[in-house]
Amino acid sequence: MSAHDQIRAMLDQLMGTARNGDDDKITVAFDDQRVCKPFLLGCCQYEVLAATRMDLGECPKIHNLALKADYEAASKDKDYFYDLEAMEQLEAFVADADRKTEQARKRLAETQEELSAEVAQKADKVHELAERIGETLAKAESLGEEGLVDESMKLMEEIDNLRKQKSEAEAEYRQSIPAATYQQQKLRVCEVCCAYLGIHDNDRRLADHFGGKLHLGFIKIRETLKEFQVIAEERRRNRRDSLRNRRAIEVEERERGRRRRSRSKSKEKEKDSRSKRSRSRSKERRDRRRSRSRDRSQ
Repeated sequence: MSAHDQIRAMLDQLMGTARNGDDDKITVAFDDQRVCKPFLLGCCQYEVLAATRMDLGECPKIHNLALKADYEAASKDKDYFYDLEAMEQLEAFVADADRKTEQARKRLAETQEELSAEVAQKADKVHELAERIGETLAKAESLGEEGLVDESMKLMEEIDNLRKQKSEAEAEYRQSIPAATYQQQKLRVCEVCCAYLGIHDNDRRLADHFGGKLHLGFIKIRETLKEFQVIAEERRRNRRDSLRNRRAIEVEERERGRRRRSRSKSKEKEKDSRSKRSRSRSKERRDRRRSRSRDRSQ
């Protein structure tokens, strides 16, 4: 990308589609179905894993920084629920990655020499310590690049301790198996990104793996998915609470209506009763007047 293109992209990201006025507007809006909603949220797997061993190619939907800026501005006043759409997409991707990890693990179990439970446990300990060293070394180098020298040095001290533990674990593992078997590269599958890691991998190779774009990209995808799942669960909980409140209000309104109808019926009955009593008294008075009239006429 040329310097001009970089500047243009920065302006698009900052100002959105209307930065050059009506004459240069993009005809597609951010809420168009053709626009990649995970991209608007910064978590499209096509973009996150671009230029890695698991490059997925070009996303079939539109990626445009100006549209992303438009969405970020609009989402301050309205919830578009794009996180739910992104969550579904990431769930499918992560589920597929986990299936591949399980298949790779099964292939290793079929092709690698089977170890006893005790020896396998010792090998796993070597793997775990090696991976911790690789992860910590990658983090220490990242802190050093950011100028946080003291924090980086503290991690390097932790790495020295882990290396001592790894040497002891390797010695225990070496003593528990034949020399020819020890020389074989015992592999395991990275639970995060499905890459193969060897028991004899050096610190540099492991640091490159754990600090690499592929592994960090998978971490970002998995962490983002967890965040979306938490938000989705909160939405479902709020919806359930809203439905319960609505039902409670409906029940209360029905009960009030029932009480009003009951009072209305009581009033009508009372009114009918008063009317009957009034007619009865009127009849009695008429009967008495007729009786007195007959008595006088006699």
